Amino acid sequence: MDETNISWVLAAACLLAGIGIGALGYHLLNASAGNAQRLRRRLAERERALADLKDGLGESLERIGQLAETLRRESQSLEEEAATASTTLGAPSLRRQAMDAATPAEDEAEPSMPRDYADGNRGTLSEDFGLKPPEEGAAQPPRY
Repeated sequence: MDETNISWVLAAACLLAGIGIGALGYHLLNASAGNAQRLRRRLAERERALADLKDGLGESLERIGQLAETLRRESQSLEEEAATASTTLGAPSLRRQAMDAATPAEDEAEPSMPRDYADGNRGTLSEDFGLKPPEEGAAQPPRY
């Protein structure tokens, strides 16, 4: 072969190698950019979902407040109806009847409150419980 042909073959090989290395570098750099774009898109989706949850939570709390207010108004109107019905019938109020039913009768013995100690001087929580009394004349170890 001629020297000029080798130069041309070497130049073509270097050109192909440069194109390959350039394509590989572009692919690697573009992959990290695509990764960053995917992460940005996921972050935007999560932020939008969080904003939707916050809006939904505010609406739910408002609805709960409305329901509680409605329940309070209805219970108040029922109490007023019961009070007017009891005064017109001459019977004691329903609230008084419920309180009488809830309180125990005076002749019933109430259970005693549980205690965490025993009766007497030598209960299970005393310091010398379960110890034998000291014997007379028993040798005591010397104290230093």
